[in-house]
Amino acid sequence: MLPAVCGLLFLLVPLAGLLLRAPWATMPERLFSPEVGEALRLSLFCASLATVVCLILGIPLAWLLARGEVPGHGLIRALVTVPLVLPPVVGGVALLLALGRRGLVGRYLYDWFGVSLPFTTAGVVVAEAFVAMPFLVISVEGALRAADPRFEEAAATLGASRWYTFRRVTLPSVLPGVVAGAVLCWARALGEFGATITFAGNFPGKTTTMPLAVYLALETDPDAAIVLSLVLLVVSVAVLVALRERWIRGAL
Repeated sequence: MLPAVCGLLFLLVPLAGLLLRAPWATMPERLFSPEVGEALRLSLFCASLATVVCLILGIPLAWLLARGEVPGHGLIRALVTVPLVLPPVVGGVALLLALGRRGLVGRYLYDWFGVSLPFTTAGVVVAEAFVAMPFLVISVEGALRAADPRFEEAAATLGASRWYTFRRVTLPSVLPGVVAGAVLCWARALGEFGATITFAGNFPGKTTTMPLAVYLALETDPDAAIVLSLVLLVVSVAVLVALRERWIRGAL
């Protein structure tokens, strides 16, 4: 029992310290300050756009893993989950080597289309999508595996095309998994730091998201860092509450 209590305290005491040291008296003023507001707006925008990118690319990938029959199926799944265990800074370096102006793909983007992703707002979106997509893919893949395929087979026998069956039968049946994955994906993108600062840099109003603003504020304005940290904490708790029922049903 004692180790369990110690483990709980180990997790809760830092959060309690954050709450106790928060500048509650000046909280409204700091929340609506230009610096905090700018970082918050940029974070919400980039995290939301990164989630859209993950939905567009991640749902077909999850379907491939759950229903597709392709060589190297296990290897593909392992590669999809690599960003979960890869240090974010390493992910940022990998993105630079792939999408930088002299990168594997980035050189062609720049030479042919004049597109340069590093150190731009678009680079923030790319970095966040890179680290967040596995959460969506894993969630949707699990929902697809749990879905009853007989409904899809019935639709096929009635003459429905594969695209129509996916859009009208498969996708609605796995919608809770898609929503849960999207929420986790959005929360992960919102809190991304390492890949963002490595690939997109830290330019106020352009690439400085809330986690980066926390890092900067620790050196000049610790109270602002605490306020930004509390905002991220509230978002994290909200995500856990929103997904609680789904996890409980999954456990049962």
